[in-house]
Amino acid sequence: MSKTLQQISEYLDAELRLASTENSADTIQVVSLAPLDQAKQGAITFLSDTKYLSQLDQCQATAIILTAEVADQFADKALASHVLIMPNPYLGFAKLSHLFNPAPKPVAGVHPSAVIGDNVSLGQNVSVGPNAVIEANCDIADDVIIGANSTIGAECKIGKGTRIYPRVTLYHGVTVGELVTIQSGAVIGSDGFGFANEKGEWHKIAQIGGVRIGSRVEIGANTTIDRGAIDDTVIEDNVILDNQIQIAHNVKIGYGSAMAGCSGVAGSTEIGKYCIVGGGSCISGHLKIADGTQFTGMSSVTGNIKQAGTYSSGTGVQETAQWRKSVVRFRQLDDMARKIKALEKQITQLDQKEQD
Repeated sequence: MSKTLQQISEYLDAELRLASTENSADTIQVVSLAPLDQAKQGAITFLSDTKYLSQLDQCQATAIILTAEVADQFADKALASHVLIMPNPYLGFAKLSHLFNPAPKPVAGVHPSAVIGDNVSLGQNVSVGPNAVIEANCDIADDVIIGANSTIGAECKIGKGTRIYPRVTLYHGVTVGELVTIQSGAVIGSDGFGFANEKGEWHKIAQIGGVRIGSRVEIGANTTIDRGAIDDTVIEDNVILDNQIQIAHNVKIGYGSAMAGCSGVAGSTEIGKYCIVGGGSCISGHLKIADGTQFTGMSSVTGNIKQAGTYSSGTGVQETAQWRKSVVRFRQLDDMARKIKALEKQITQLDQKEQD
């Protein structure tokens, strides 16, 4: 998996500054990625946070990805490493991670143990793993990878270059765009939580909508996306969903939004574009969240958010004894507010008497 420094600089479209002229860029070999404080010869690393500037002097990596500003700052210190200049070193690291990814690539073809239903269209270079099931009338585009023991329900459409890891379940009528990654254990198109109650008896509502996943979407392990009750649940392009997330029926998540693990969104809520939802957050149903909104971890969202900004709720961890006192104070807030309001009224009355 070795790459020359010249190949890497061209791949990243990065400016290259050699530490010395003893070797040319097309002969200097890079064999791995490494953290800044652990990188040795043969590795490439990056610096994206200036609080780690002190580690640059001791860095032994073959090459470091830096901003031009940081590289110029250290230009007179004769860094031992070669330097690649990029406006966003972390993005450079993200791109390089694919060059040095050791994960095996499945071979194209259908495993003998896989089950393929009637009228299934398989594109070129499709890989279908052991014991996978593709039910009738599915359309699988070129370069799709379907992992072992995954099930693709009837009438599904999967776009070019999408990878579905082992043990993923797509119910019927799910549409997935191009270059989507679906991690193991994800369930897409399961029934939404829809029931009508009559005299204490629950009557299930058939969930007749589907799920539409855009392109370049990442869906984490054991994440669940319910199908719509009537219309579709929609995940737009360039959305990233972490592990163990619950997306209820008829939710819409806008372009470029991101949700961290263990978050949940109740039915029919619309999350705008470029929103960020911190881990463990809960968003109630039938809400609208403005584009660009950010929720910190453990947020509880119970109303519409009309103005973009950063929102938080909940309290930080405390020692148990202090937390118990805080809970008591919280219960007293309403009574305290009433007393304050009464005192304000009395003060106003006294002020009026003095003026008279």
